[in-house]
This record gives sequence, C-alpha cells and structure tokens, in this order.
Amino acid sequence: MTKKQFIIKVEEMAKLQGYQKPEYNEGVLKLDSNENFVINKQLQQDLIDMAQKNSDIREYPLGKSEKLIESIANYVNLPKQMIGLGNGSDQILDIILSNFASKKTKILTSNPTFGFFEERCKLYQIPTIKIPFSKDMILNLDDFMSKSKQADILYLDSPNNPTGFQFKKEELVELIKKCDGIVIVDEAYGEFSDYSVVGLTKKSENLIVVRTFSKTFGLAGLRLGYVVSNKKFIDVFSRVLQYPYPLNTLAIEAGILALQKIKQIEETTRIIKEERTRIIKKLRESGAFDVFDSKANFVLFDARGADKRIYTALLEQGISVRKLGKIGKHEGCLRVTVGTKDMNSKFLLAIRDLLK
Repeated sequence: MTKKQFIIKVEEMAKLQGYQKPEYNEGVLKLDSNENFVINKQLQQDLIDMAQKNSDIREYPLGKSEKLIESIANYVNLPKQMIGLGNGSDQILDIILSNFASKKTKILTSNPTFGFFEERCKLYQIPTIKIPFSKDMILNLDDFMSKSKQADILYLDSPNNPTGFQFKKEELVELIKKCDGIVIVDEAYGEFSDYSVVGLTKKSENLIVVRTFSKTFGLAGLRLGYVVSNKKFIDVFSRVLQYPYPLNTLAIEAGILALQKIKQIEETTRIIKEERTRIIKKLRESGAFDVFDSKANFVLFDARGADKRIYTALLEQGISVRKLGKIGKHEGCLRVTVGTKDMNSKFLLAIRDLLK
C-alpha cells in the first residue's frame, strides 16, 4: 500500500460512524449501558481479591484458560471442546466477521441490531439484508424465512439489543434449521430471557452461539466472552484465529470464581426479571409512552416526541438513560437499564414527576 493509498483508506474509514458508546456523565445514576448493578459490589470485589491471590501476573496465563473453559462447559452442559474464549463477545464477533465474511457475503439480520455488529459490517463493507421491526417492535418470522436463501450468514441477537425482542423458541429453532449458511446467535442477554439455543450446537454444524460475562455475571469491566459451536470450528477459532492470550489472568480467575457463585447470580437474574416487569407496568400505566416487552435487562420505550426533553430532564436529576431516537416506526426511543429496586424506583419517581 502506497502512502497515497494509505491516506485515502484512512479518509474512507473516517467517514464511518463507529460504535457509539453512551455519553459519559460523572456522578449520575447510570442506567444507560445495560450493566448489572443488582449484583452486590462487595461480591464482585471479593472475586477480584481472590483472583489476585490466585494469580501471578508476571506470568502468561498458560493453562488458566483451559480451566475457565472447563468451568463454562459445566455451566452450559457441553463438552469443553465446544467452548472458545474471547476478549468480550464483541471481539469474538469481529473475528468471525473478519475471517468468514467479505464484500461478497450477504448477512441477514434485523434492523436495528447490536450496534457494534452493524458498524463492523460497514467497516468490512459486508452487505446486509435488514428485516425491520413492526410497529409493536416485534420481528416477523416469515420475513426471515423468505430472505434466508439470499443470505450467507444469519445474525440474530437473542434477545435483541436495543428492543428486548426474542423469537419464540420454536420459531428460532425453525429458522436455524432453515438456514444453510452460518447462523450466529448472540446471547449476550440470554440468561434474562426464557431460553437458550446453546444446546442446538451439538446437532447444528453451522450454528455459532456467542455469550458474555458482562451482563448476567456483572463483569463488564473485565471484557470476558465465550463462543459455543461445533468442535472443528472451536479448534480453528482457538488455535488459529484467536490471539495467543486473549484474556488477562485476573479476568480468567474472576470468571472461574463467578461460575462458582451461580446461585447468587441466578438470584440477581430473578430480581432483574421481576423489576423489568414492574418498570414496564409503571411506564404503561403513565399513558405517556409506547412501552415494549423485553426479555433482556433493559426496557425500550417511545416517548412520543418528548424523548429529548425527558432525557435532558432525567439527566438534570442525576439519572442517565440511553437516547436512541428513531427505531422502526418510532421516532423518539429511550432505553433504560433495569437496576436495583432502589435505582428503578428513583427512575420511575423522576418519570412521574416529569409527567405532572
């Protein structure tokens, strides 16, 4: 590549938006990034303290990744040869796209879908076929079925980010069976939903399920993800495609320890599901919003043109939600993370005061 070509390439990339992280606002109630604040902070601190005691960070983490893989394999009830690790699930998605897709590849997905995945497709100039959500923020299975033969890869986040939508299990299973190409199911929010399709990886050679410790396990800051698929793919992914040491020692140790606390994790998941129901109910009772069902740890709602005002007013009261704007036929969407009972009550009280 010549200097001129390099400059042109950089200028082309500069035109891309890139993945948009939420605005950073110091000292606010942070309900904008789908993080898990229901998990006790002391529990997480104890995990880190114990991980430090178990680690010598002067050494490369030889052998430690294998122990984490064994723990994950027990958690998902699958052979360890079907598990690969990544520096967050987004890094895993990037590896898959950069090695199994090209400008000639067509990806079938929803509109919208996980923002990072969309932006990576733009970066690699991968064509996408996007199925829009209905007015009620649901996807039509027949639309995907009819387009599946036109695509080389199907990508679905299940549940979807940012809508919280999830196909019925029988519908998603039918769609997976219908597709001849690669099927990527992103289960970043899977534990908050009604089901998982990881078990299908035993029978579906083209199915890749991507998961993370960021949401349910409350370890977003450690960047710890994993992928479940057939043994041949995982062998190539781990031995050839993945970095030699994709995870740092402390993240690996914390992941192992977190999986030993599964009862506490499941309890926080139960609380989040209950609080999700409460938030949806209260927002609907206000009559001011279109509120959509969710199977994730967040709730999407349309503020009916008042999204900017509500976002700003909430921020002035020290509460940060995600400002998303237009999604499908809805112009002013906001998304709120399901936090602790106290956090959620503060959010709902602030909303109530804004509507007086």
